[in-house]
Amino acid sequence: MSWLTYACQHLPGVTVIAVGGELDATNQSRLDEFVRECRQRPGDHLVFDLAEVQFMDSAGLRVLLNTYTYSRQHGGSVRLAALQSMPARLVEITRIGEHLPVYRTLQDALTAALTPPEPPHRRPLTGNSGPGAA
Repeated sequence: MSWLTYACQHLPGVTVIAVGGELDATNQSRLDEFVRECRQRPGDHLVFDLAEVQFMDSAGLRVLLNTYTYSRQHGGSVRLAALQSMPARLVEITRIGEHLPVYRTLQDALTAALTPPEPPHRRPLTGNSGPGAA
């Protein structure tokens, strides 16, 4: 069995889940259970600090994606921070980064998680194309 460490830290507005070791099929269920225990509310904003993860396989990605899906369904978010080269390559080739934002540092991910999203841009109405236009 591969070794895996994890810890949780609740900060105002975001929960950080730090993971270390090798995240694979032999231990992914333990991390999945830990994430569920660590989450305070379904809509929490979560940041996975993966700086100490040397190896991750598709089972590890599944934990991250399942967490992302659940969080999004409940108004939360998930961000990944500080990936080492092997896990970063896996995220890149599977294109998971298109759904799960990846940040170079934990601080960058925390800043993004705590920054409110910008409202959608509305284009000004111009011209006479509406009802009653000549």
